[in-house]
Amino acid sequence: MLTIDNHVRSGSRKFGLERQSILKKIFDRLIAIVLLIFSLPLTIAIAACIWVALGRPIFFSQSRAGLGARNFTILKFRTMRNDRGPDGILLPDHMRETRFTRLLRRTRLDELPQLISILRSDMAFVGPRPLLSPTIVEFGELGQLRCTVDPGMTGWAQVNGNTHLTARQKLALDIWYVAHQSLALDMLIVLLTVRTIVLGEKTNQRRLEIAEKYLETITAKSPIKRTGL
Repeated sequence: MLTIDNHVRSGSRKFGLERQSILKKIFDRLIAIVLLIFSLPLTIAIAACIWVALGRPIFFSQSRAGLGARNFTILKFRTMRNDRGPDGILLPDHMRETRFTRLLRRTRLDELPQLISILRSDMAFVGPRPLLSPTIVEFGELGQLRCTVDPGMTGWAQVNGNTHLTARQKLALDIWYVAHQSLALDMLIVLLTVRTIVLGEKTNQRRLEIAEKYLETITAKSPIKRTGL
């Protein structure tokens, strides 16, 4: 019976990916230490501004699924108030943001605290964004495949449309990344992340079509169950 790993790992490639994963973890942790030190003044300034704009708590924390679907706590700067409507339901995101916190989200500076998660080896700089455990369960075996690599601060889906994409499209891009991961691809994603921050999010239809076709191929040729997405 074909296992999920057979789609992306076999023989020497599996050994190469394991060695690459170890080197990537070491490199990520070293870079995270440097960035944490040099970004400390900026981190303190952002925390002070959030305290003035939103009050406490300054950080938002939540349990997410990481490598092997193991839960870990993700940390971000809080960017929204907890304002609710008359029905007790939280107001839409844009109504709970401020100009400052909207800028934080736009530049992704709200994710600076995730450098700590990289130091703890819970995350990497590049990889599928960590999702809630129920979402991973909903994806079925594709969710398990998605969790065979470390989640990242940025990923293939984030530089190819992100908020403009459906959950199914993001999953296709994440699965394509898992199957084609390499240090060269990670470097490309870092460069595209910088471009996305500067120029804004745009959907790359060609890359999206390639990823969707790949997802259809592996779901058609294996016992992997299709999701309801």
